[in-house]
Amino acid sequence: MMRVSRLTLVLASSTLVLGACRKKPVVAPQAEPAPVVQPQPTRPPAATPAARDTMEEYRTKLAATRARLLETIYFEYDADELRDEAKATLDAKISVLNANPAVKIRIAGHCDERGSDEYNIALGRRRAEAAKRYLTDRGVDASRIETASFGRERPAVQGTTEEAWSRNRRDEFELIAGGDQLRAQ
Repeated sequence: MMRVSRLTLVLASSTLVLGACRKKPVVAPQAEPAPVVQPQPTRPPAATPAARDTMEEYRTKLAATRARLLETIYFEYDADELRDEAKATLDAKISVLNANPAVKIRIAGHCDERGSDEYNIALGRRRAEAAKRYLTDRGVDASRIETASFGRERPAVQGTTEEAWSRNRRDEFELIAGGDQLRAQ
């Protein structure tokens, strides 16, 4: 029986020795995921007085450009011919439109309260078309200009005096596209 115990002891120790010599599999170390770095909001540098002045100048120029583009023109009684002042105003609009090709405008013709509704709608249309024709004859693409007529329905000034009537015989201009891309002139 001693032999069996010795044999068992030899076999057990051999198994342990051989097992200890066996190569262990190499386990690659797992890389930890990189921490997510949240970008920190950065504050723009404080504007210098010169930069503030420049921005203020640009805003002023932009406001003047917008005002020039939206400036109203006026007409004589029962007429759709452009006055010299209206032509000068339209000439100022041409440079703005040429410098801002994405801008589209609507010209709305208006009349005073005298005359029938039908007549005033037609006259308002002719006034808006006269301004459009002036602009397109000087190179502005016609597809950038819409026209409308409101006749006497939207008076700028209430009243039955010549002064009120003269303020109501007008073309108004409205930005309908590209106003957010308007560049100062």
